Amino acid sequence: MKKRVSDNYLDYVPVHSETCRYEIGSESKVTIYVKNKGMFHWIAQKLFHRPKTTRIDLDEMGNFIWPLLDGTRTIYEIGIMVRQRFGENAEPLYERLVMYIRNLKNYGFVRVE
Repeated sequence: MKKRVSDNYLDYVPVHSETCRYEIGSESKVTIYVKNKGMFHWIAQKLFHRPKTTRIDLDEMGNFIWPLLDGTRTIYEIGIMVRQRFGENAEPLYERLVMYIRNLKNYGFVRVE
């Protein structure tokens, strides 16, 4: 993430990472697939029969937000759309939205530009 003069997180534009594999199924349900790599995952796969790929199913708000992370909308603009869709159930809106985007970024699912 590049430092900006204003450095207001709401001005950033999130976009899906090229390395993240996902699919949007019926009823716009989003599933993210994470490949379990590394020595510890290999041991868990061999000894405890853990899967090579983990599926992450997003909740209702995540299903709404995920397609909006297309690299054209700022977090502020996404927040306006979330408020229109979920109303009071989205509050505290921007605190939750910023934390959600940060978590997606930390897991490598999105980039923030």
